Amino acid sequence: MERVNLIIHNADYVKLLTELNALEKDRKFCKHTLEHFLDTARIMYITSLENNLNISKDIIYGCALLHDIGRVSEYKNGTPHNEASVEIATDILKKCNYSDREIETITTVILSHRKPQNGNTLGELLYKADKQSRLCFCCNAEKECYWDKSKKNYDIIL
Repeated sequence: MERVNLIIHNADYVKLLTELNALEKDRKFCKHTLEHFLDTARIMYITSLENNLNISKDIIYGCALLHDIGRVSEYKNGTPHNEASVEIATDILKKCNYSDREIETITTVILSHRKPQNGNTLGELLYKADKQSRLCFCCNAEKECYWDKSKKNYDIIL
């Protein structure tokens, strides 16, 4: 988990996360906080263990911690957050000792995380965990939320 800790202590990551928190300060819908990123990572990891997928914890956490970090660019200039997240992740992952192959794996998953994937792939883990980490079942803004009902998390899935 040394590389995961390098991510969360990376100066660029900390700056972007701080900026994202400020940009979403008054957001009534789900926020893109470190808690969301960690919840997503933990759900991904548990699911991978339950399905014997043998995916490295460093890869799972790399995907989850960086999948929405591009929201800052989306808010500032309209760049889709998955695309902006790929650019940001590439730079941060290089600084955190991920190999070129690992970076390609992580950024491919981040780029496609907004669409459902097929099977027990890393992309499917991220897509589902991203949704399962949300507490739609007890959210005061759920009725106003723009998410399609099929994406909303109304139950705890075991």
